[in-house]
Amino acid sequence: MGIEVLQLRARILHDIRAFFYERKVLEVETPALSQAGNTDPAIESFQVRVPGEQIRYLHTSAEYPMKRLLAAGVGDIYQICKVWRAGELGRYHNPEFTMLEWYRLQFTYHQLMQEVEELLLSLLTNVQKISRFVSYRQLFLEVLDIDPHSADTAELHDCILRKNLDVVGKLDHSAMLDILMTHCIEPVFSEDCLTFVYDYPAKQKALACLSKDDVPVAQRFEVYLGKVELGNGYQEQTDAQLNADVLYADQRSRERAGLLEIPVDEHFLLAMQQGLPFCSGVAIGIDRLLLCLTGKKKLQEVISFPWTVA
Repeated sequence: MGIEVLQLRARILHDIRAFFYERKVLEVETPALSQAGNTDPAIESFQVRVPGEQIRYLHTSAEYPMKRLLAAGVGDIYQICKVWRAGELGRYHNPEFTMLEWYRLQFTYHQLMQEVEELLLSLLTNVQKISRFVSYRQLFLEVLDIDPHSADTAELHDCILRKNLDVVGKLDHSAMLDILMTHCIEPVFSEDCLTFVYDYPAKQKALACLSKDDVPVAQRFEVYLGKVELGNGYQEQTDAQLNADVLYADQRSRERAGLLEIPVDEHFLLAMQQGLPFCSGVAIGIDRLLLCLTGKKKLQEVISFPWTVA
């Protein structure tokens, strides 16, 4: 990696801080090590053995402690920090990477999409200034002629076969949707403009709210440049019990799959009982942003010390 990439990274971080300073969004710091990890079965936390103490976990995002600050009444906040996810190494992944995460009180997820677009367009000088906003359902209908919210497992399996996708093992409904999204839909996204995809299947809600439609959808979005996912945002779930239900369900899923047991973050759940204000939040990968700006081919080319030489 050359000095010009280091300089570009420094400029981007400066511009991000200026963006939020103008909007009176407070920069915060939260612990990188905590007593609980991420219970999501799709994400693996690094364990750290602390002499004389219990095992701690490197955070996979700053979500839980930042929401604790929101519940304490700090208002709009953002954070730029290193995060760690075990086993994620590839063209668009490095186990240690830099994340920008922010939360806006009284914002809907559609309002937050507009702010994300404004920030990204101010940083990505090599893209069109008109972005595409499209629902998850509309994309599946356009590209595959399938309604993802009503299609059953057999219909999705037939589609995978028609597309000659090489699938190993038995996939559940959600995994099939993910395969079709990554292999059939993401590759058709425009390379020179941002694509915002919103209203995901209810089973993919994580800690996002569900709509009150006849067929509920997860009120969340992802933003892409070409097929590179840059960020993931939610209309944050404020119901304390529903947040707890998700974390404990994830923990049971990990147990059934034989994955590493991860303790639930009880400090986070206690803060949610105190009351999380109506808000939306989003996380953006800074390294992927640099990848798109520089035209490099691999994430490791924009990181000073990638995993293999760290």
